Amino acid sequence: MKETLPKSIQELILSLREKLKDEPEIVDMFERCYSNTLDTTVKKMEDGSTYVITGDIPAMWLRDSVAQLRPYLVPAQNDPELADLIAGLIRRQFMCINIDPYANAFNEGPNGNCWEKDETDMGPWIWERKYEIDSLCYPLQFSYLFWKNTGRTDQFDEVFWEGVDKILTVFETEMNHEEKSPYSFIRKNCSYTDTLSRDGKGAQVKSGIGLIWSGFRPSDDSCRYGYLIPSNMFAVVVLNYLKEIADFVGGKEEIAKKAEEMAKTVKQAIETYGTTHIWGLGDVYAYEVDGFGQYNLMDDANVPSLLAMSYLGYEPESQEVADNTRKLILSEANPFYYSGTKLSGIGSPHTPVRYVWHISKAIEGLTAPTKEEKHQMIHELMETDGGTGLMHEGVFVDDPTVYTREWFSWANAMFCELVMQYCGYEIKK
Repeated sequence: MKETLPKSIQELILSLREKLKDEPEIVDMFERCYSNTLDTTVKKMEDGSTYVITGDIPAMWLRDSVAQLRPYLVPAQNDPELADLIAGLIRRQFMCINIDPYANAFNEGPNGNCWEKDETDMGPWIWERKYEIDSLCYPLQFSYLFWKNTGRTDQFDEVFWEGVDKILTVFETEMNHEEKSPYSFIRKNCSYTDTLSRDGKGAQVKSGIGLIWSGFRPSDDSCRYGYLIPSNMFAVVVLNYLKEIADFVGGKEEIAKKAEEMAKTVKQAIETYGTTHIWGLGDVYAYEVDGFGQYNLMDDANVPSLLAMSYLGYEPESQEVADNTRKLILSEANPFYYSGTKLSGIGSPHTPVRYVWHISKAIEGLTAPTKEEKHQMIHELMETDGGTGLMHEGVFVDDPTVYTREWFSWANAMFCELVMQYCGYEIKK
């Protein structure tokens, strides 16, 4: 074990070794994946904030950075220094949201670096400006989970509340995307999944039905239909978190009321517009809808996903609909479900055909109803690491030595969270 790891993490690893003494190889993999994020992606800034790159790309995604540090919430419960590191990330995230709530990825400083010179309202801090609902949900979720796991509330400062105001404004605006949205995004000379149609406004949706429009998925691919149901589910969860935070802090009655009402509106719209009937299966949630009656029946590996519904904390009106949806997306009825000789599971249009993502396999385990299934997912992940000792993005279903992204911290974190859950270490909610 690395002596440079914080004592709280060393103690966690020793505890796992005791719980998994008959399977030390699981803990060996856990230790490599768990330490990788701290060793390679985290940087403490002079202003006290924390900057976290996604891995092999030198930029911080609001979504990825939360997922990368989320497994550290458990040892942070008894480690003030580790908790400070997490608090620093929350401060950095809300600083970024205040710069531009429509951006998904940010630079370490105002250096002008970017993925592409896109036609949108770019700035020197912004690496990429793909508007994704989940980019605003994740920092709210992390702020709430940090409070619940450490008891700390110093993250609820003026920067946080300024960011909350911007998030609520964007959500309100994008519930009426056609009439009110100032956002557009055009990328030249690229795949159609990397840009938006209609001069950057995206495929037309029916406004005012209670759903929040998203330009892009958590894969950073453009939405086929602008109402991305898993991301709207995530929004419902974090809006309820926000109400609880506002009630606890006090003096935020207007924010609490707005968050509660918006959560109810979005949930009702999900249950009204986000489901459809499949012959022989029953009612299911769609991945995307447009409000006019068109549905996209699929699931993507990236979180939020339909597979991650219970992991995110969304409570469906009908458990039967959720169960039907899980059956659908974990079958070949989902065009991005692949089966091979080495691996079966959900991939993504973001990666080649017949590549299953380690993130989706981890989510499959985290949401599995039995401990036996969770154990199986852990071993499937370990057996498809391609001999690297770490997780990847997409893995070819017939040959795990063929994969995308050798260094992908989000996937490492998801594996660690699954192992921790299997061993009884739950993140408090």
